[in-house]
Amino acid sequence: MTGTHLTRISIVLAALLALSACGNTIRGMGRDTANAVDATQDAGRSVERAAN
Repeated sequence: MTGTHLTRISIVLAALLALSACGNTIRGMGRDTANAVDATQDAGRSVERAAN
């Protein structure tokens, strides 16, 4: 293998690592958003029950 091949392989591996990290971050943000929506809806129901 030449230096050029090693460089290309290194770049591809680094890109794959970065993309997998981004995927995990986006998935986590989706879960956090869903949890925030659920908590907001629960709080709204609590306020509604308290007002009645």
